[in-house]
Amino acid sequence: MPLPFIADKIYKNKDFTSQVLERAEYDNCTFINCNFEGCFLSAFSFLDCNFEDCNLSNIKVKDATFKDVAFLNSKMLGVLFSDCNQLLFSASFTDCVLNFSSFYKIKLVSGNLKNCVCDQVDFTEANLSKTNFDNCDLKNAVFEQTNLEQANLFSAINYSINPERNKIKGAKFSKDQISGLLDTYKIIIS
Repeated sequence: MPLPFIADKIYKNKDFTSQVLERAEYDNCTFINCNFEGCFLSAFSFLDCNFEDCNLSNIKVKDATFKDVAFLNSKMLGVLFSDCNQLLFSASFTDCVLNFSSFYKIKLVSGNLKNCVCDQVDFTEANLSKTNFDNCDLKNAVFEQTNLEQANLFSAINYSINPERNKIKGAKFSKDQISGLLDTYKIIIS
């Protein structure tokens, strides 16, 4: 049964923890200052949508579609993007808190993360080639068999990336943060 189609709608100051958001395909919709914390968005579809100043912490996104979605100044703790429809996944994140979220095996080629806090985010086996991590804090983020070829981590901080266990050819790093590539060797840099 096809999902209802909702287009060009603005949702503002809604608390979807107490009023249910209709399971539908949302196209070119904007969600401003909405609370989705812990909501089940499984099998929902969001195309060309914006989420601004929203709380999306611990949302359930099994088989949800996020295509050309922008998350702006939103709190997104513990979101398992790895459960989403990965075939169409494309999203950008600006000024977001993504702590404890998972991008396991996600393909986010040429993605954009700007001014994001990514404490303990799992990027294991993700394809992040050509992705821009502009001014992101990657403290305790997990990079394991991750494709970071041609990614831009020049202004990223607090990362620890093992060059032997990740693809980093052509990636950009700052001299000031180079120790994040050498942590695995337990050497002293001064």
